[in-house]
Amino acid sequence: MEANRPSLTAHGAALHRAAHQIVDTPPVFTDPLALRIIGPEATGELRAGRERHTQAAASRMRALLAVRSRYTEDCFAEAFERGVRQYVVLGAGLDTFAYRTDRPGLRIFEVDHPATQGWKRERLASAGIPIPEALTYAPVDFEGETLHDGLKRAGLDFDKPAFFAWLGVVPYLSREAIDTTLSFVARDMRRESEILFDYAEPMENRNALQSKALAALAKRVAEIGEPLKSFFKPDELQRDLRMLGFSFVEDADTAALNARYFLKRTDGLALGGAAHIMRARV
Repeated sequence: MEANRPSLTAHGAALHRAAHQIVDTPPVFTDPLALRIIGPEATGELRAGRERHTQAAASRMRALLAVRSRYTEDCFAEAFERGVRQYVVLGAGLDTFAYRTDRPGLRIFEVDHPATQGWKRERLASAGIPIPEALTYAPVDFEGETLHDGLKRAGLDFDKPAFFAWLGVVPYLSREAIDTTLSFVARDMRRESEILFDYAEPMENRNALQSKALAALAKRVAEIGEPLKSFFKPDELQRDLRMLGFSFVEDADTAALNARYFLKRTDGLALGGAAHIMRARV
């Protein structure tokens, strides 16, 4: 991503979440702000091009973005019941959780590059979406500041557990950057802290159709300056997370997510490929 430009993949993810509200009935993930935050012009284009979003590749991508948000918020609901009252969105993009939730006593922190965060705040203002008192913005330029320092400056309470949502980010980061973030959660945060993130398997773990889809995605994101950088084998990633100090590790793969969220659908919407959402708790 260019230094002074908002993330284009974040914008694309928001468009897919918005399309999900229009195309798929009932939605797997209900977001009443998804259309408002992308604006009336983009919403009009989505409605006019609805047929395009029913194509197989678009449907699979839409299903992935919808289910990863739904699964993450379902997992946070469990964490909230256990007493977790801090929610951190890493690489927030146009995520709308903070503007939809009304859980008492919850503090929310949105971490993102300053350019993307500034763009989001403009979108919120244009849409007339108020910023809740429970939300704190934590602009972090990782070229000159650590996540620890950015969250400390924003007021995160390190003596209390926190839930970290890290969606649509890990494949675009270096292994070093990923390890730094995971180590921070495992070693600096209190017990019961938890992180959820999606990741991609390498080509050698995929069949021909899955490899072709990954190659097409890699080409698209590289062309906009946000290339895929990191891939993980599930068993190795789980081992590494336990070595870092996470006591609970759970990998929700395509089969598990389809069984949980898509089994009874009659419209054919489902995950394809090799989807993974990793859940790790200190």
